[in-house]
Amino acid sequence: QVQLVESGGGLVQAGGSLRLSCVVSGSIFTLNVMNWYRRAPGHQRELVARITSDGFTTIGDSVKGRVTASRDNAEKSMYLQMNNLKPEDTAVYYCNAGIRESMRDFESDYWGQGTQVTVSS
Repeated sequence: QVQLVESGGGLVQAGGSLRLSCVVSGSIFTLNVMNWYRRAPGHQRELVARITSDGFTTIGDSVKGRVTASRDNAEKSMYLQMNNLKPEDTAVYYCNAGIRESMRDFESDYWGQGTQVTVSS
């Protein structure tokens, strides 16, 4: 069974850093775009970073300059390095990916369980 497994969240003081990881477990045929989203209480889901399979990267405006995204296609993983964190970065961060499990399948949207990031002031 294909799953997205996130890790790296936690509690950090303002100005600190965290590195989030997302690993695709299970056998897959293709891994297309990978995204990090976040959702803070009372707010809509927000795109933090997107990386296509060929490495084209988009960073959300609210975190631009503080966040670096990377992926390792061989390891079926995506990383989010967040620096100079602010209290407004507090949210649950979700990994999302477009995946074909086999040649017979269409691409489907997969989500991780989310990892909590809390930034204290």
